[in-house]
Formats: sequence, C-alpha cells, structure tokens
Amino acid sequence: MGGKGVVRGGRVGYEVDLPFKRFVNCHCARCRKATGSAYAANAVVEPAAFRWTCGKAEVRRFDLPEARSFATSVCTNCGSPLPHLTRSGGAVIIPAGTLDQDPAEKPSSHIFWGSRAPWAPPAGDLPMSD
Repeated sequence: MGGKGVVRGGRVGYEVDLPFKRFVNCHCARCRKATGSAYAANAVVEPAAFRWTCGKAEVRRFDLPEARSFATSVCTNCGSPLPHLTRSGGAVIIPAGTLDQDPAEKPSSHIFWGSRAPWAPPAGDLPMSD
C-alpha cells in the first residue's frame, strides 16, 4: 500500500508517505498523561517519509529531561499534539488523531499493556506486549 496521509487544517500542516513502519496503541504512563486518555495511538515512519507543509515555526517540542527518549510536540496556536522526530533521529512519531484522512491502516498492537490504566477498555483482537 502507498499513498499519503495529509493534514491541511489550521496553521500547521504535514504530509506522510504511507505505509507506516509501525502503528500501535501505547499504554505507557507518559503517553497516557500526554494525551489525557487511556492510550496514545501512534504511527511511526522513517524521517524521509515525513514533511512539514506549513507552520513548522508554530511547533514546539518538549523533551522530558528524566526520560531516555520521551518527547512531545504541540501547536503553539491551538495546543494540539503534533508529530515529532525521536531523539535518536531514527523515526517520526505521529499522533494518529492528527491525521485528516483515513490512512487505511489500523493499529497492530497494544504496547506497554502492563502499564495500562485500570479503567482502560479491553484490548479486543490486538496482541498485547509489555
């Protein structure tokens, strides 16, 4: 499968080449706190598959100092989460809720399932890992 995932709304936009390298529901405590939800639906792509189309200057990044690799990015105008390059530079993490179009892919697994919130919904048919 090929194609593009495109986000055009607002002051910030990006394009991503599909397919994703990975697409997971992350239940780690940091992702839960960053999203304010039971888990983060995160897609992962190679850096070459991602492009800002507008508003890159409106993006602010936060690297959690005590974490080896946790980071988030947000729009400075509306506070929405946005994609970010991993600290290693090896991948771009895309909050799936930011996609304007259906990428025609679904999450493949639940990760950090052992850290899930006690009120999290059941895993359904997806595999779980800690």
